[in-house]
Amino acid sequence: MIDLIRVRFEYKSIVLLGFGREGQSTYSLLRKVFPEKPLTIADLSETVRENPMILEDKYVQFITGTDYLRKLNDFDVIFRSPGIPVWQLISHAGEFFNSPGDLLAKCLIPKAKITSQTELFLEFYSKQVIGITGTKGKSTTASLIHHIFKTAGKDVLLAGNIGNPVFHFIDIIDQDTVIVIELSSHQLEFLKLAPRFAVLLNVYQEHLDAYENYEAYQLAKSNITKYQHPGDFIIYNDDDPLVKMLIEPYLANRTGYPFSMQLQPRPGGFVQDGVVCFSTDDLVVPVWKIHQDRFLRGEHNLKNILAAVNVAMLYGIDTEVIRDGIGTFKGLAHRLEYVGEFGKIHFYNDSIATIPEACMEAIKAIPNVDTLIAGGFDRGIDYSLLADFLSRSAVRNFILVGEAGKRIMEHLALVDQAGKKLFCINRFDEFKEIAFGETKAGCTCLLSPAAASYDEFRNFEERGKRFRELVSGEVAK
Repeated sequence: MIDLIRVRFEYKSIVLLGFGREGQSTYSLLRKVFPEKPLTIADLSETVRENPMILEDKYVQFITGTDYLRKLNDFDVIFRSPGIPVWQLISHAGEFFNSPGDLLAKCLIPKAKITSQTELFLEFYSKQVIGITGTKGKSTTASLIHHIFKTAGKDVLLAGNIGNPVFHFIDIIDQDTVIVIELSSHQLEFLKLAPRFAVLLNVYQEHLDAYENYEAYQLAKSNITKYQHPGDFIIYNDDDPLVKMLIEPYLANRTGYPFSMQLQPRPGGFVQDGVVCFSTDDLVVPVWKIHQDRFLRGEHNLKNILAAVNVAMLYGIDTEVIRDGIGTFKGLAHRLEYVGEFGKIHFYNDSIATIPEACMEAIKAIPNVDTLIAGGFDRGIDYSLLADFLSRSAVRNFILVGEAGKRIMEHLALVDQAGKKLFCINRFDEFKEIAFGETKAGCTCLLSPAAASYDEFRNFEERGKRFRELVSGEVAK
């Protein structure tokens, strides 16, 4: 791949659009290939100029501040970091555009100029890649697949939206390495290549602030199979009508392996008599008996397990090894994570739940939820179905925070609230006194926000960590 980069970019002018984790990784590899090549970093933040990794680099130039997008078209190649929402970019004239097409037309920036780590990596390694995407569950599924392959003794790496950027692993990949990549919609958005094994878990309303509309977000997700080669594998959720609609145009020349909790697809994965099964056209293989005390709770995690089983079976991993891998996988932080029992109350951290569907699944999965903490940054998501679900649930106390919490409160006002207590708070930390004062002894207080965290926190991990600190009493002085 080093040779590919050298040939492709030796005589090209390059700008790195965004200098976060992936932008820094791209810089490191490019500098390894081209020690003295001029490189430009374009970033909204002025502080990137002070990054220690580039302080001594006399061949780096900067475009920072509010005008950092104005000169993009001066370069031959734009390495875009996935955190840069394209439809919000500003043109040379400083206008605001409502779509990537509008931007590219008025700024005269050809799509061919825009590339990314993911695209270059797939150009070279796509046949070795298992790519996983979905609005929810992709981190858990990618990590579970990686864990099963590790259990099987495979040479396997976990990269992408979880863990390290793909360029981090260039020096340790050989022809037998299996590369599991979690792919976000932002990473998929401009791709013209796809992994040999693609997994599409679900598509819900999320990240709507970063897209022209919900349809644009859906189309970004569908790129995981749109650019696959004939015969490549697509593992998909047969219970999700939207997923089926998105992949239907491509199924004719893909090898499809659906998974379902409702049906028994052949070939594919399904549950029969409490056992996760894998089927070919003429054979059903029982793989894993569902345990009630499993680490991965909830029906949504059974779907993640089904997807992982499909992939592992297609790779020829022994069923006993798959069972061992599922049984020893303990899940990820901030995803239905049991924090502990404090003051005779059980606390669960599900900070990853940034959409209503995830919150509803958490309440169904966790026993005896008496208090729910929800809300946060408002991205315009529809909360009407969540309010209806909450009104019918056994949850008594709702602690609602931020602008999203106010909108959830408005929807709850339209449904039956008999026996419910609603608490609206302005700051996240205010939940603690209410949770300890209102939650019944022996019951559960669940953080499952159904909203993003950006009003008070940098990310959902920071919010989940704060939750753990507050309920355990380990708050930093």
